[in-house]
Amino acid sequence: MNVQINAGDTAWILVCCSLVLMMTPALAFFYGGMVRRKNVLSTLTLSYVFMALIGVQWVLYGYSLAFGNSINGLIGGLNFLGFIGVDAQPNEVYAKTIPHNLFAAFQMMFAVITPALITGAFVERIKFKSFLLFSLLWATLVYDPLCHWVWGNGGWLKEMGVLDFAGGTVVHIAAGFSALAFALVIGPRRGYGNVTVEPSNIPLTVLGTGLLWVGWFGFNAGSALAANGTAVNALLTTNTSAATAGLVWMLLTWLDGRPSTLGIATGMVVGLAAVTPASGFVTPLAAMVIGAVAAPLSYYTMRFRDRRKLDESLDVWACHGMASTWGMIATGLFATVAVNADGADGLFFGNPGQLSIQIFAVLVTIAFSFGMTYVLAKALNMSIGLRVSPMEEEVGLDISSHGERSYS
Repeated sequence: MNVQINAGDTAWILVCCSLVLMMTPALAFFYGGMVRRKNVLSTLTLSYVFMALIGVQWVLYGYSLAFGNSINGLIGGLNFLGFIGVDAQPNEVYAKTIPHNLFAAFQMMFAVITPALITGAFVERIKFKSFLLFSLLWATLVYDPLCHWVWGNGGWLKEMGVLDFAGGTVVHIAAGFSALAFALVIGPRRGYGNVTVEPSNIPLTVLGTGLLWVGWFGFNAGSALAANGTAVNALLTTNTSAATAGLVWMLLTWLDGRPSTLGIATGMVVGLAAVTPASGFVTPLAAMVIGAVAAPLSYYTMRFRDRRKLDESLDVWACHGMASTWGMIATGLFATVAVNADGADGLFFGNPGQLSIQIFAVLVTIAFSFGMTYVLAKALNMSIGLRVSPMEEEVGLDISSHGERSYS
């Protein structure tokens, strides 16, 4: 097999690696602007601390569990512990034209942002030590195995033929339904439903949205692992879905009153999440349909959550879990080998079997991520506890957990 470093591919993935890392502080801004003033620093910390936590975990053993030699298709072996054997040479399985350690670094950025997405479910009320322990356990017991199933050589879902270009299952469905499970365990914020919770800084959220959109080009287009036509197509589909979903969300909020700035930003992120699994397999026109459907799906899921009085605080389930569930199904509808010869045709191109595979992968991911997260959260809640005290929650986590203020 021909494996040789390509300078163009290497330069492109180096850039994409940086873009995806930028998405984690961007997510911190996106979430931080939506919480109350007394919890902004805490919310920022919940996101960006993963750059440190997973930055160490991935090198020590996370990469090996995700991409090591497959053990019955369920988990990677320990052959890459401490990045042993992960060097600047290409790898014939994962990195044919870029250094193996660059591929590992690129994948690390996905491992960093995925658990950070979940934090939107429990902002303003979680103990920091419980959060850190949960996050490390979740990355090890949920993210790494799921990553191996879908993307690892020999992973059982990959062998089945699942199409997930950049993380519909591994990132967004896993994070979204894990957020739902955690919210059910930790319970609502004090006064939820009776006290108005005003976003502290919508411009901060808008800034985060813009940085997320730019970073998502690295997230999706970089998943081609080469500077080629597939990468360009992924960039175009990513942009198209985000643009369409943003416009549709704007219209939905306009019909309900006035076009919401926060709503437009939310819609854009929904479009980005929805197209992630499909981006390297579908046309820009199909991406427009994906974004157009994702917006009302997530919008009315948020309405449903609100009616049920479920405090899944920043709507990770609606915006990531539900949007990417549709995105995975849409991949089974719209995928075509005319876009990516390494993919497969979907239902609309004569292959109904692909849709069945996509739906099966969605159901497996939901069951695994929701179930494991619920068990982890319950176990931690019964042992060290998940919530800060009522007084600490009332004071705000910036002061009570970190001894600092966002604003003087």
